[in-house]
Amino acid sequence: MAIFSLMREPELSPRYNISPGQTVAAVVFDPERSPHELAMFRWGLVPSWAKDPKIGYRTINARGETVATKPSFRAAFKRRRCLIPADGFYEWKKLDARHKQPYYITRSDGRPFAFAGLYEHWSDPNGAPLDTCTIVTTEANEPMSAVHDRMPVMLAEADYDRWIDPVQDAGELQSLLRPAPDDLLQFIPVSTTVNNPRNERPECIAPLDAGVDRDSLFKEE
Repeated sequence: MAIFSLMREPELSPRYNISPGQTVAAVVFDPERSPHELAMFRWGLVPSWAKDPKIGYRTINARGETVATKPSFRAAFKRRRCLIPADGFYEWKKLDARHKQPYYITRSDGRPFAFAGLYEHWSDPNGAPLDTCTIVTTEANEPMSAVHDRMPVMLAEADYDRWIDPVQDAGELQSLLRPAPDDLLQFIPVSTTVNNPRNERPECIAPLDAGVDRDSLFKEE
């Protein structure tokens, strides 16, 4: 976590299969403590004005193209931006009407990175708080487009401070919501173990047998 300039090393257990509705760690700006603080949010943003927190299951992602104007996200985009650290994510390539091949997608150099995130504070009628977040997405880069037409925004390390600083004008940050460079990622086919969110173990990121022709999985039918 050194690349996020946290004041102290967080005590986090390894996660291998985080699903919407579960808790994720995020780096936020907190002027009363330090410029970089770790917070825990439920994945699926619930706007402060929402009457039902179930809206969070429809807001796990925020499209970068409309994040500044869509009511669910625009307030958070202006004032509550966060970094969501990760060292990989999953996406599924459709093979046919019944089958999808899951991929574990990481940086080619193995370094951790951060998704562009937004967060919100919500309270139920009794005042019980709920802190939630969403991941901003953009169009896929060329390698990713062979798997899916969208991808999460993976911020450049040099842009981390700008993204979470609430003083920054949100309009000037729109240019950061772009696809990752084509040569940044590697795509590792993994087993369908990851399809079940109850499977939270290292096997989720284990590559398929070495005999699998990975290049053939990207060929168009």
